Amino acid sequence: MLAFLLCPVPIRAESAFEVAPATPVHTFSELIQVQGLVQKFLPRARETLVAVQVGPGAARDPEGAAASGVIISPDGLILTAAHVVDKPGRELRVVLADGSIATATSLGMDMTTDAAMIRLNKKSTKPWPHMLICRDARRTLPGEWCFALGHPGGQDTQRGPVLRVGKIIRQTANNLQTDCVLMGGDSGGPLFNLQGEVIGIHSLIWEERDQNVHIAMAPFLRSWDAMLASQVIKEWDSGAGGFLGVVIMDGYQLEVLDVFDGSPAQKADLRAGDRILSLNDVPMTLEAQFRAAIRALPSGETVILQLLRDGQRRKVNVVLGSKPSES
Repeated sequence: MLAFLLCPVPIRAESAFEVAPATPVHTFSELIQVQGLVQKFLPRARETLVAVQVGPGAARDPEGAAASGVIISPDGLILTAAHVVDKPGRELRVVLADGSIATATSLGMDMTTDAAMIRLNKKSTKPWPHMLICRDARRTLPGEWCFALGHPGGQDTQRGPVLRVGKIIRQTANNLQTDCVLMGGDSGGPLFNLQGEVIGIHSLIWEERDQNVHIAMAPFLRSWDAMLASQVIKEWDSGAGGFLGVVIMDGYQLEVLDVFDGSPAQKADLRAGDRILSLNDVPMTLEAQFRAAIRALPSGETVILQLLRDGQRRKVNVVLGSKPSES
């Protein structure tokens, strides 16, 4: 692993915004630290990785198409991708980390983001091994190290799951883009941060090495109860997620260009020219980071914004609203 980590790989910036700043060379001490953290969490992460076999009769057919998933609760709840399970109520064949076979049932899915849930059918006498998910999108930033697990090409008992270490390149409200290379069979597998939390689920594989897309945790959190109830989400109401009501200048300084009439931002006296420094004491530097953080919060939640206005810092409380319907 060390040899892999010591290769200085520049991060290619594809646009001025929403991407990781270029960091052409990493220090030896940084790479040693990354290696140590990956090694710390990898054994536990491997225990929670499952291979999901789907297709006609997959629950009884070991040759069914293979994908991946991750156990995230002691009662056997699994996160995966919607295109893996296809529909709620399917019986699936799941291969656990120790090679044993279990069955599971697909729950709900969000077709707009590719998020889906599965639950293991077997009632275990002890908690299932599981990894926690990251519930704070503000801590998932472009430029952060991460590692991916999965079964590329399908489960291979002799090879085992495959680890890839990389960085987050781009963040949107619903997705993360990393340079952790994915292959068929990885779909539904987990992406972890270096705190050992699940921050993404593998979704799309593009042609270039740095064009691998993972579903962020925000879509899961937003539709958690609906997916547990085996509902299929085909479109989101315009009010899903928090709404502030400002136009932000694209760039590395979050300057407010405009404030919508009647919006939560106007009610909190935000003004054009204000520069947003932090959200709930977490520094904000990128427009995509700020937008994702707001969208991950529910309507009605009060947040604290630190602003810079006329050279003076000030904090304001804002009650987030719901995005108004377009007319």
